[in-house]
Amino acid sequence: MKSIIRQYMDYISIERGLAYNTLQSYQSDLLFFEEFCRNKGYDPMGDSARSAVMAYLISLKREGMASTTSSRRLAAIKSFYKYCLGEGITDRDPTENIESGKRSLKLPGVLSVSEVDVLLNQPRRDTPAGLRDKAMLEVIYACGIRVSELTGLNVGDVNIEQKYIRCLGKGAKERIVPMGRVAANSVQEYLSGARGRLTRGKATPALFINRLGSRLTRQGFWKIIKNYARRGGIRKDITPHTLRHSFATHMLENGADLRSLQELLGHADITTTQIYTHLTKSRLKEVYRQSHPRA
Repeated sequence: MKSIIRQYMDYISIERGLAYNTLQSYQSDLLFFEEFCRNKGYDPMGDSARSAVMAYLISLKREGMASTTSSRRLAAIKSFYKYCLGEGITDRDPTENIESGKRSLKLPGVLSVSEVDVLLNQPRRDTPAGLRDKAMLEVIYACGIRVSELTGLNVGDVNIEQKYIRCLGKGAKERIVPMGRVAANSVQEYLSGARGRLTRGKATPALFINRLGSRLTRQGFWKIIKNYARRGGIRKDITPHTLRHSFATHMLENGADLRSLQELLGHADITTTQIYTHLTKSRLKEVYRQSHPRA
């Protein structure tokens, strides 16, 4: 099975153009399944394939694995067997009619508008690093981009005059995202002198630079945002993705339609975007309970 998994990985990498992290997840999920079959004596490419899948799913449930994780593993297995059927490696799909359990809805954490204001006003603007941090925070909230998209930005990807950025999302899909006036001004201020001091004479296309003069990493930004949240007295557990979630929620609360938000966030499937409608509904209920005299 391992050799067929390698063939499958080559296929989804070339034909479907999936992001590196997604490819790694697919591969690890399939190797977990292969190891289970080997240890339990199942032939995943033979007559016992369906029994193997069922036994594997039962084992995941007994281990107490989160429904989201087991659903993702089943999705990888189903995709693998669909490939095998299409390539004539197997004559039937052992996962046919096998559905994952109902996935629990996990609402992402968000900040209120006032909390966002506090966070974005934490960086000092009298140092190169402070100007960089101010620009980064403003851009990720103004555009709702992923942290990998933020750190992957090059200088040429930002149009200050027209107020938009060009970024590469999952699967190397390019999209153009509008950038607000405040974010554009912050980037302009950063580019005017701070970035040149941070590069230390190194030639690099990267927009956001670390203290060594190289492209800032996702881990580096994670430390930065944690520090500013602590400094601002924000007690919520904040990650770089929190500002993306906050962007989406605030857009919906102020009248944005779901399709437009899907385009801005770079979601391939609108069902991914729909989680924010649940989030805004939960906040509406909270407002109702606090405001209605008979709530």
